[in-house]
Amino acid sequence: MEKREDFRSMLQYLPLVFQSSSLVWPPSLEQELQTMSTGPSEPMVISGEALALRITSMRRSLSLNASDLAPYASQGYALFFDEKISREESAKFFGEVVPALCGLVIQMPSLLEMHYQKADYVLDGVTSGLRLLGPQEAGIVFLSQELIAALLACSFFCLFPEVGRRLKHLQGINFDELFSSLYTRQCMKQESKIRCIVHYFERVRQCMPRGFVSFERKVLPLEYSPQYVSYPEAEYWAKSITPLCSVQVHSTGVIEDQPGETLEVEFADEYFGGLTLRHGCLQEEIRFMMNPELIAGMLFLPRMDKNEAIEIVGAEKFTLYTGFGSSFQFAGDYLDNKELERYMRRRTRVVAIDAIPRPGRRQYKPDGLLREVNKAFTGYLHQCKHQAGTLPSSASGSQVVECSERLCIDHEEKKIGVATGNWGCGVFGGDPEVKIMLQWLAISQSGRPFMSYYTFGLQALQNVNQRGLVEEQKLGFFSWLITSHSLPPIE
Repeated sequence: MEKREDFRSMLQYLPLVFQSSSLVWPPSLEQELQTMSTGPSEPMVISGEALALRITSMRRSLSLNASDLAPYASQGYALFFDEKISREESAKFFGEVVPALCGLVIQMPSLLEMHYQKADYVLDGVTSGLRLLGPQEAGIVFLSQELIAALLACSFFCLFPEVGRRLKHLQGINFDELFSSLYTRQCMKQESKIRCIVHYFERVRQCMPRGFVSFERKVLPLEYSPQYVSYPEAEYWAKSITPLCSVQVHSTGVIEDQPGETLEVEFADEYFGGLTLRHGCLQEEIRFMMNPELIAGMLFLPRMDKNEAIEIVGAEKFTLYTGFGSSFQFAGDYLDNKELERYMRRRTRVVAIDAIPRPGRRQYKPDGLLREVNKAFTGYLHQCKHQAGTLPSSASGSQVVECSERLCIDHEEKKIGVATGNWGCGVFGGDPEVKIMLQWLAISQSGRPFMSYYTFGLQALQNVNQRGLVEEQKLGFFSWLITSHSLPPIE
């Protein structure tokens, strides 16, 4: 296993020790985990305060500094498990869930070894093993839901090393900041986020799911090649003759409740996961709480560049919620009945694309328009899943699909539409009327059959059906857009 490039790229980010050609836990930590896995009475882990002390002890066994954790993490663990939830809930968690999580962590070396043994056979020779998928490195990682559960259990116990992650533009993966922000902010949304995570652990303890989740880094090369689709210039869009796809507009409802199989847009931060494990509670963070398996991608997916997107297939939904932002609340259990496809992934497709934050007038300038439409195009394009490529700028969306189809694992994806909404608006400050048009253009050019748009009741889009979404602009999209907004000259 030590000869595998994928494994070597991840070793420094894993909490395990590699010795004698095997992954192992340090003996002192394994003994501690074994003791805790038998139940709460022996190690006396029956409170949040005791759990925080045990986490410090386990990190010491891994030679990890307590000072690397968020300053009020211990107080956050104590606050949640000793005050925010009932005694009955706390007793159940420490009596049943914590031992199960310890058992998962104990299994992680064998789960990882099994993962790498099978990684070369999942996609007929295409690399799918757990590895650092760095910038401009198109590729896909397949993880079993059981391995993901073990990884997230390690995050709960804050066992991942933090050193070196920022240098690679990776987010923190431990849950210390999540609990620390509960203590420092004392708000309902933080408590609800933790309740979502705790509920996920309760569910996997009851019945471990046996499917898989894939994480794909999609890249449109910046350099032109006549063979595949590269990062388009403005001329590509101006000369496009691709018909606009059909549009469905919803003034109520949410993206993840779209009936049927669609590519569901996640309004992402450039750092995958955004503020999920901190204090954020926007659309991206909420989605990660509903589908906690998404969090695993934060372990190995660095910051996205302008020509990159991340697509996740198979993440299971475990919880319901109400509200948004500060009003977000955990609302109970959800049973995900979506069927599995041939790779044992649930038919849930999520694509993460990041918009320009606070774009101001730049969003109306050619460079701003081009950046946003190309970012959306990267996410929506049914391109090769493992190699990025380009076509001539005059190619239509259907040509894009046909050119890359033989290299793709999802041959039915070209029939799947896109469910999206006010991407890059709200706190990001984007113009929703501009964003809906740019997304419509990108979805159409990518060869997908329809756009299902959720306005979330936004006032600016209340009459969107009557405002010409059905018109095909004869002047070309950019000319029409600039004319229709009648903006003063921009220096």
